[in-house]
Amino acid sequence: MKKKIFSGVQPTGNLHLGNYLGAIKNFVKLNDDPENHCVFCVVDLHAITVNQDPKELRENIRETVATFVASGIDPKKSIIFNQSKVSAHSEVAWILSCTARMGWLNRMTQFKEKAGKDKEKASIGLYSYPILMAADILLYDTTHVPVGDDQKQHLELCRDIAQKFNNDFKVDNFFKLPEPLIQKEFSRIMSLKDGSKKMSKSELSNLSRINLTDSEDQIINKIKKAKTDTLPIPSNIDELNGRLEAKNLLIIYSSLSGLTLEKTINKFAEKNFSEFKKNLSQILVDKINPISQEIKKLLNEKSYLDKILLEGSKNANQIASKKIEKIHEIVGF
Repeated sequence: MKKKIFSGVQPTGNLHLGNYLGAIKNFVKLNDDPENHCVFCVVDLHAITVNQDPKELRENIRETVATFVASGIDPKKSIIFNQSKVSAHSEVAWILSCTARMGWLNRMTQFKEKAGKDKEKASIGLYSYPILMAADILLYDTTHVPVGDDQKQHLELCRDIAQKFNNDFKVDNFFKLPEPLIQKEFSRIMSLKDGSKKMSKSELSNLSRINLTDSEDQIINKIKKAKTDTLPIPSNIDELNGRLEAKNLLIIYSSLSGLTLEKTINKFAEKNFSEFKKNLSQILVDKINPISQEIKKLLNEKSYLDKILLEGSKNANQIASKKIEKIHEIVGF
């Protein structure tokens, strides 16, 4: 049987190198494997847990689809759609809210991080969105979910909710318990200005990240200005301890080249960072610039992007409507 894979990306605009290496590059591999049936969702319902400009949100949804396609995800092989067009997501989220327990949500560390000190001012949506995430996954009988370290806890919650629903209504294996799909040899991509922080759109300086829409000149300039230190590249991994910015740049090269970090260090050992940065800029231009150009081209073809979303939502609705019909029967609606 094929693996049924579900993953969602928030339409925040300006997806960057961290998003590509952390998720989208892996999505392309999953899409290309004939053993997989992939559903890639633009999770616009999740996006509105924080205030959004409606016009920007619509454009960001299209930009996310354009990024998927430009990176190599084939909409003929995989379902690509936006969450708000499949109403079953919202309805099942409510039903699962009546199954999930407050204590489970109170343990979610990501809410604490995002809400900050003043949790009382955070939206209910930000607090309960892991339940919507569970609905997203369970609607499609998902067997595997690509997750990073920051999402493992949410997938565990999803499994707990599924198991409790199955037990409460005595429907063994109605909701499948999805397994995590951990990307091998993946390291988190950090800011180009501060190696202790994750690369993020929210960081004020645009020089902190490589956006997937950056031009060749912008990529070269950002790498030239990327923070390093005065020491040459070490000859072994142990010598990278405490050198966060140096390690980050070497990891980026490794991730794009397919080399292990150890082999990358051996290749550039004892060389100055000025020389290494030229090599890093070149591989970034080779890998990212074609994606950037294709994204820009696709953004001028709004009708094509809208057609992908329309077809995707039809296909997603066909699957989700059958599942929710059975849920209604089980619950007693």
